[in-house]
Amino acid sequence: MLPSAGKPRLLHWIALGLLVISVCINYADRGNLGVAARSIQTELHFSQEQLGILLAAFSFTYALMQLLAGPAIDRWNVNWLYAAGFLIWSAATGLTGVANSFAEILTLRLILGSGESVAYPAYSKIIAAVFPENLRGTANALIDAGSKIGPALGVLFGVKLLNEFTWRGMFIVIAIASGIWLIPWCAVAPMLKTRPANQRGPTWSPSYRQLIQTRAFWGTVLGLFGANYAWFFLLNWIPYYFETDRHISGDRLALFASLPFWGVAISSMLLGILADALIRRTHDAGRVRQAFVCCGLLGSCVFMIPAALVRQPFLFQFCLVLSLISMGGFSSNHWALTQRLSGVEAAAKWTGFQNCIGNFAGVIANYLGGLTLSWTHSFVPAFGLAVLAMLAGVLGYWFIISRPDPVNWEMHDTPKKSCGILGTRVLKRRNM
Repeated sequence: MLPSAGKPRLLHWIALGLLVISVCINYADRGNLGVAARSIQTELHFSQEQLGILLAAFSFTYALMQLLAGPAIDRWNVNWLYAAGFLIWSAATGLTGVANSFAEILTLRLILGSGESVAYPAYSKIIAAVFPENLRGTANALIDAGSKIGPALGVLFGVKLLNEFTWRGMFIVIAIASGIWLIPWCAVAPMLKTRPANQRGPTWSPSYRQLIQTRAFWGTVLGLFGANYAWFFLLNWIPYYFETDRHISGDRLALFASLPFWGVAISSMLLGILADALIRRTHDAGRVRQAFVCCGLLGSCVFMIPAALVRQPFLFQFCLVLSLISMGGFSSNHWALTQRLSGVEAAAKWTGFQNCIGNFAGVIANYLGGLTLSWTHSFVPAFGLAVLAMLAGVLGYWFIISRPDPVNWEMHDTPKKSCGILGTRVLKRRNM
């Protein structure tokens, strides 16, 4: 039978702590191009449209490779697959520091996306396997807080490294520091059990055919796509926006461009804990997760509109921070909702497939960010598109998912006349 998600032991919390650190590194690595964008543009003479392509390139392979990462993690040892992906993306980050052309940086961004594709399917698999439902909000919120602290630290220290070592030295220093993480993870990985002790070969997970026949899956896909559009736009364009549109530079840029990410990191942690507390008080877990996700996206829309329109420096920054704080309701609970719907056996494959489609929003958002800026010389249309995308996300998470109950995979199996051994295996696993 699958690993029991009972009370986590100290080892599980240590592993989660390492994963939180790794997701900080993950987002610092994917966001550092945004920090260096102006310097790279000046030195290598890239256009704004080329910057948009480079920022979008990561999301292209990151999304596509999820289709391989999810099934691989569901079938094989997630701990070592994650370590391999981490090594690949750290190497790509370091090599960016010695690149000299658009083609070289583009290639390395594609490799970076491939390496990082293992991340969220791995987090989802590990959390679903070792944390019970009433702690998954906290566990996912910690992961999400890391994904927001990463960009905050990336902007804060990235600007300082940029000033001290140039953009090339910034990439190299970040890569070397990242590689140190592999040492403690390789010590923990052999002891962290996310599969049966006597299981040597692959384990069962539902097919992609079963996933695409599941309505709740498509609700999570649309929801993540809409939220990711806004998130990737903010992640990659905020430093450039502050510097070029709001004329904030130097140490002020490092501080003010990182504040929205600190805001969402703190709110994500607090709202994840609050959601778990409500579930422990016997509130329906699915409805709690669903309500936090949708209210978070709606709140982010409300504050993002004035953040784009207001020209008074303090007010626009205040609204932008509030928009990201509101997003914490979504970011701390959406993967916990996916894990509830999918179950342990489908957690990585569902997450990978959902993340694959959802992350094409990053390709579109980053490219359209550069394109609309080039056409209109204003960030207002780009912010408007982000708001519309989040509203589409609410449609997916609330109306398409509808009742957020765990999927019964026996009901989504192939017809009895053709299910054969597979149908028997599913039923047997459910009865263990």
